[in-house]
Amino acid sequence: MVANFQWNTSICFEKLTSKFQYIFETELISELCASSILKKFGEGQHIIHMGELLTHMPLVLSGSIKIITENKEGEELLLYYLETGDTCAITMNCCTKPTKSIISAISESDTEILFIPIQKMDEWMVKFKSWRSFVLESYNIRMNEMLEAIDNLAFNNMEERLYKYLKNRVFVDKESKLHITHLQIANDLNSSRVVISRLMKKLEKEGKIVQYRNAVDIKDFFTK
Repeated sequence: MVANFQWNTSICFEKLTSKFQYIFETELISELCASSILKKFGEGQHIIHMGELLTHMPLVLSGSIKIITENKEGEELLLYYLETGDTCAITMNCCTKPTKSIISAISESDTEILFIPIQKMDEWMVKFKSWRSFVLESYNIRMNEMLEAIDNLAFNNMEERLYKYLKNRVFVDKESKLHITHLQIANDLNSSRVVISRLMKKLEKEGKIVQYRNAVDIKDFFTK
């Protein structure tokens, strides 16, 4: 699933310390550098495919990732996003043994990920209180986000789902102008391009968005 990326241990320690020094013990950061694999992905690259055997847990060092699931017809449903410092709750199912993935992960931007071998997961859960707290909190946050996505699908109409999706993307990307097509939005929301285009035009008339060619500007920036 992952390919080795050559990096200096001291650089690794410096990078992880700058991001996690208030979360992880120094000894844990050292073990992360010694045991894990770093890989870089460009925008739009598949990181994990559904059905792929999971042997590592991802920890996002930079960039953002979308987590999706698919039905038998290949239709996609967006579950949640991962940002810097996040890990994927669903891949934690592989913490005791290699397991086939039930999700796909795709990079939304240039992304760096530290892949942690599952053999270390149980060991660190016992050895480091900070790691145990991080894993449990991450699992709780991701599960809440996934339940929110399911509630959104079950109880909100498509216009509400679309506007919430756009605002979530703004929150993840940290900028109000999203470079995205109607087709990409339709795929994420398991809808059709025609429906999305119609609703985007309606949102624009209501003054909530401004549309450009392959881009959209969300007016109430960072309002969730």
